Amino acid sequence: MRFCSRSAKTVFLLVLCFLLFLPSMNLSQTQERFPKPDFQSGYTRPDLLTPTPRSQLLEYLDVLVLLVALALATYFAHKLRSRRKLFVLMVFSLIYFGFFRKGCVCSIGAIQNVGYAIFNSGYAVPLTVIIFFILPLVFTLFFGRTFCAAVCPLGAVQDAVVLKPTKVPAWLAEVLGILPYIYLGLAVLFVATGAGFIICQYDPFIGFFRFGASFNMMIFGASILLLGTVVARPYCRFLCPYGVLLNWMSRLSRWHVKITPTECNKCRLCEESCPFGAIKTPNEPRYQGSKEKTVKSLAALLVMLPLFIGGGGWIVSRLDESLSRQHFTVSLAEQILLEERGESTVLTEETKAYRASGKPREELFQEAVSIQEKFRLGGWFLGGFIGLILGLKLLNLSVLRRQLEYDVDTGTCLSCGRCFAYCPFEHVRLGLITPEEAAAQGARDPEAREKNENENV
Repeated sequence: MRFCSRSAKTVFLLVLCFLLFLPSMNLSQTQERFPKPDFQSGYTRPDLLTPTPRSQLLEYLDVLVLLVALALATYFAHKLRSRRKLFVLMVFSLIYFGFFRKGCVCSIGAIQNVGYAIFNSGYAVPLTVIIFFILPLVFTLFFGRTFCAAVCPLGAVQDAVVLKPTKVPAWLAEVLGILPYIYLGLAVLFVATGAGFIICQYDPFIGFFRFGASFNMMIFGASILLLGTVVARPYCRFLCPYGVLLNWMSRLSRWHVKITPTECNKCRLCEESCPFGAIKTPNEPRYQGSKEKTVKSLAALLVMLPLFIGGGGWIVSRLDESLSRQHFTVSLAEQILLEERGESTVLTEETKAYRASGKPREELFQEAVSIQEKFRLGGWFLGGFIGLILGLKLLNLSVLRRQLEYDVDTGTCLSCGRCFAYCPFEHVRLGLITPEEAAAQGARDPEAREKNENENV
């Protein structure tokens, strides 16, 4: 019966993941592709969803609030070790950075601004955007992902709907864990080619923060929130491109939150409290054969790593035509070509506007071909990046590790405070229980119980 239950949960998770990504097949936010037309009939254009620019003083106020929020989140997680205070700060961040600031400026979306400035020398990134991009990474480099714990509004809105989280099977988490790398790579590729800012365009929660979005985007955001009731923070764990950078920084962090302030009695309370699968459990080395066999497997994966990189680059580069159609110039050129061939009898507003501009079609087609070539070249880098990540994940799964105590995975841990809020020795530190009562909690785990009995003898 237990096997059937786990299988049913796995199937349920797969179905929910499919429903999550189904709306994204045809999603779009409102975009301005042409200058504002000069209407003479008194027509009033509706307001778009993009918030109006704020004064520079208010933008620096946002930076100050971000700095204070990061400092408080770090203080609450490391010094006070208070889940309750982290939750209160998370609610404030949701209200301020989410609904009041309407999700903009966003550290996640700032990836695109920085990337566009790298590939376009004529674009200058605003200083406040650079700070929003760098500051959470700096804090994460030293203290772990306290930004995710209580400052990011996208994480906060998901954390608010967690009802009864189900643990995602390890194999499924590893597979879905590749999606943020693909998303990050696509975002960089799109800004490098001038195709658009897809992170902002497909932000699932921006419609809630701004109280308006396309129907498909509202369905997309609602799907993620619905999934988030049983799978804690699905966007943060399996989609967020900024989470890739935070993961890297957090693994290098010198000071990271720990589960217990002293020793561990293996009571498993922290493991059961973490809905993100970010706790490493005690285990023996993951191999049963000889070490020589394991070394040969690692050597084979190292030899295959260049094949993963080259193969991935070749596969994605072959998708240049499909990917380039997301660029307005390419899609416009293809539409004009279809209309000239008679394959499309309905003229679009875009093609009418281009023909009215008087620009020669040859110029448009030449520009479209140039953009496709950029996508082909960028596809090699994107595919190679994905292949590298896939190879490194396989290598990581093959590395022999022996875990003696419960500990956090510094890369995936969001520093939310749930684990040490359940730790018996944390309760001893707070004076809530005695050390003897904390040691008795270990009786929940057979190995810990046997250890306690031996010590008592």
